[in-house]
Amino acid sequence: MRDMRLKKMGNVWTWFIWILAILLLISSGVTYRLLASHLELLFDTPILLPVPLSALPAQIGDWVGRDLAIPTTTKEYMEKNFADDFLTRRYINAATKAWADVYIVYCSSRPGGILGHRPRVCYPGGGWVHDSTEPSQFISRSGRPIPWLIHRFHKPAPTYEQTVVLNFYILNGQITVDENGFSGPWGRRPNIAGDPARYVAQIQISSVLENSIREAAKDMTELILDYFPDENGEVRAEVRGQRSEIRGQKLEIRGQRSEIRGQRSEVRSQEKMKDFYHEDMKGTKI
Repeated sequence: MRDMRLKKMGNVWTWFIWILAILLLISSGVTYRLLASHLELLFDTPILLPVPLSALPAQIGDWVGRDLAIPTTTKEYMEKNFADDFLTRRYINAATKAWADVYIVYCSSRPGGILGHRPRVCYPGGGWVHDSTEPSQFISRSGRPIPWLIHRFHKPAPTYEQTVVLNFYILNGQITVDENGFSGPWGRRPNIAGDPARYVAQIQISSVLENSIREAAKDMTELILDYFPDENGEVRAEVRGQRSEIRGQKLEIRGQRSEIRGQRSEVRSQEKMKDFYHEDMKGTKI
C-alpha cells in the first residue's frame, strides 16, 4: 500500500512539473511577444527633435537653398533603420555662385545605426572610388574651431566626376570625428527611454570644390548646431522659435490695438454724423 501511495504521489508530481513547465513556456512566449511588440513600437516611433531639421532656414546669409529629392526606397530605408529626422538640401551662394550639398541626419532611436552611412561606406556603395581621407578643422564665423574629416572621391571614366565631402558627428552634444564613441555595444544599444538628448547626428557638406564646402561650413555650422541638444540637453533653436512666437504675439497685440483704435475712430465718426444729422434736422424745422 505504501509503495502504491508513493507511486501515485510520484505521478502527481510528474504531472505537476510538466504542467508547470508548459505554463512557464507559455508565459515566456507571451512575455517575449509583448516585449518584442513594445520594442518594435519604440523603433517604429521616431524620437523627435524639439525643432525639426526642416525648420533650418532656406536662406543663410548669401546661401539660398532648396530641398533635394531622395529616392523613395532610400528614404524608407533611412526611416526604418536609423534616421529619426534628416535633411538634404543644396545651397547656392548668390554672391559667388558656389554651391554645396548639406546632408544632416539625426539618430536617437538606434544611434549605432548610422554606422552604415559613413562616407567611406556609403559613397563606394554608390559607385564612387575613395581617394583620400584626412583630418582637418575650420573656424566658424563665431570663432569656434570645428574638427572634421575631409574625404575625396571620384567616379572613373567615362562618367568622370569628383567630390569633396566634409563630415563630422555630434554625439550627445559633443562634436567628434571618432566613430568609436557609438560603434561599440554601449553605443549600439537602443534608446528605450526615448531621450532626445541621447543621439548621434551626422553632418555632411559636399561639393566639387573644397573651398565651397569650407565657406558653407563656416557660414552654416553654428546655426545647424542650434537644432541639436547640447551637453546639457538644451536646444537653442527652440529659444529662437519662442522669440519669434513672442514677436508674433506682440505684433498680434499691436494689430488688436490698432483694430480697437479703428473701432473707436469709427464710433466717433458715427457720433459726429449723428450730431450733424440732428443739426441738419433742426435747420430744416426752422
